[in-house]
Amino acid sequence: MTVEFVHISGGVTLLGGGAVAADDLQSALTIAPRLIAADGGGDRALELGAVPEAVIGDMDSLSAAARARLAGRIHEIAEQDSTDFGKCLTHVRAEFYLALGFTGLRLDHTLATLNEVAQRAGQRILLIGEEDVIFRAPEALAIDLPIGARFSIFPFGRVEGRSEGLRWPIDGLELTPDGRVGTSNEVASAVRLWLRGPALILLPKPHLPAALSALGLR
Repeated sequence: MTVEFVHISGGVTLLGGGAVAADDLQSALTIAPRLIAADGGGDRALELGAVPEAVIGDMDSLSAAARARLAGRIHEIAEQDSTDFGKCLTHVRAEFYLALGFTGLRLDHTLATLNEVAQRAGQRILLIGEEDVIFRAPEALAIDLPIGARFSIFPFGRVEGRSEGLRWPIDGLELTPDGRVGTSNEVASAVRLWLRGPALILLPKPHLPAALSALGLR
């Protein structure tokens, strides 16, 4: 079944079945109040006292009890060439996505989620994990963060560029997944980045508002 929700403006909260705190979900819903669950995320939503307007996925994880409670909201997509997270991103159209419950628990699922975000340059996706907010770096990024804040750049291919405001500049460096990476850098002043290639930015979770602002979403 093809599922598509068209949002003229605003964002959508996507919920998976992984680790997610109730406070984080409530905070996300204040920013992006439309809630879509990915497969077993339907169970997670109900556990957290929320009812998604739709559940999308191959439905290999959604419990029978959740199926009954969410009858009429379930959109099963049987193909196995994409993850349930990928199915949501393909079939839900929004200005931006706040994604929770897609990290933690199984490492292979977390890696697949990060890979999905890295591939989707045309969508503004912010992952909210246990400790971090993660998003794909645009070609140019300007963000204001507290001095000393952790600022990590993780490449998902060959990445080059230059930076201002980082304790350890990246100018002249080549970042690759199997070579040099940019984890645990620090903010020294207002950060400006210019990057070529697919890279994820990882910030401490309290800096979600700054990330939204830097991506033009606040």
